[in-house]
Amino acid sequence: MKHGYLNIAKHGFYGAYYPDPDGSDKAIILMLGDKIDDTMVKMGVKWLHRLGCNVLAMAPETNDYAFHNYKIEYFEKAIKFLKWKNNVKYGICGASTTGMAALAAASLVPELTLTIALSPSDFIMEGFYRDGLDGARERPGDNESSLSYHGKGLPYLPFAYRHPEYWQKIQEESKRRGDMIASRDLFDRSEELCPLTEETRIKVEKIKGKIVFIGAEDDALWDTCKYIRRMTDKLDSTPDSCEYEALLYEHGTHFVFPQSMLEIVLPFGSETLLKFTFKALKDYPKECKATRIDIDNNLKRIITEW
Repeated sequence: MKHGYLNIAKHGFYGAYYPDPDGSDKAIILMLGDKIDDTMVKMGVKWLHRLGCNVLAMAPETNDYAFHNYKIEYFEKAIKFLKWKNNVKYGICGASTTGMAALAAASLVPELTLTIALSPSDFIMEGFYRDGLDGARERPGDNESSLSYHGKGLPYLPFAYRHPEYWQKIQEESKRRGDMIASRDLFDRSEELCPLTEETRIKVEKIKGKIVFIGAEDDALWDTCKYIRRMTDKLDSTPDSCEYEALLYEHGTHFVFPQSMLEIVLPFGSETLLKFTFKALKDYPKECKATRIDIDNNLKRIITEW
C-alpha cells in the first residue's frame, strides 16, 4: 500500500498519506487508535479507498497510546497538506477518544465537511498516559486536557479518580462486567462530580457540512448514546446548524466498525476474535453483527453521497 510518512518538524503534524490508487480529489483524515500504519489503520484505509477517498492517517507522535494536549493546529496543517495534494473536499473520522477529537477538530476547522464519530463523547476528556507508571496500563494526565488550541489546553471534564486508583477502578469494573476493558462507571462518576458545562462541551453546532454519530447502548467504556443524544438535542435546538445522522443501536459495544472493514483483515475469523473483547459480543453475536452490517451500509451511502 503506497503511503508517505509525515512528521511534525517538517510538515507540522504526524501522519501518513495513503492516496487512492484510482485517483480522487476528496480526502478523509482517519484517526484509529495510536498508530498511523498498523493493521487497524490499513484496514480503514483500504475500506475508504474502495469508496473513492484519499486517506490521511493521524495519531499522537508517541510510542504508546497517550492522548494529552494534542494540538488542534495539527488538523489545520493537515488540511493545508491535503490542499497541496489537490484535494478539494475534506472529512474526518475517529473512534472512541479520537471520535471526540474528530468532533472537536471539526468544530474549529471549517474546511471539514464530513465528520464521522464512532462511540464519541460530547465533552473534552482529560488527558491520559499509557507509560506503565507503577504497573498501571493507563493513568490520568497531570492536570492536562486531551486537546489544546493556540497553546492552551481546552477545558475538560476531569476524571473521578487519580493515579493509581484510576486504573484500579477500571480493572475492577472490567472484571465485574466480564469485558476486556470497562470504564463506564468511571465516566458516570466523573460526571456526577463535575457535571457537563458549556465550557467543556464540544461545540457541535459549529461543525460544517454533515456529522455522523454512531454508538451502541451496551458500550462498556462510556454512555456514548447518552452523549450522542445530548449533541443531537443541541443541534435540533440550534438554528441553521449542520446536517446530521445518528446511528444508535441496542447492541454493538464500543466496537462499532463497519462489518466489511473488519473482513478486510479478518475475512473468516472476525466473529471468533471479537468475542474476546466485550461480553456483549459473546452474548449477542447476531445482534452485534447486524449492527455492524447496518453501519457499513449507511456509511457507504453517506460517504458516496458526500
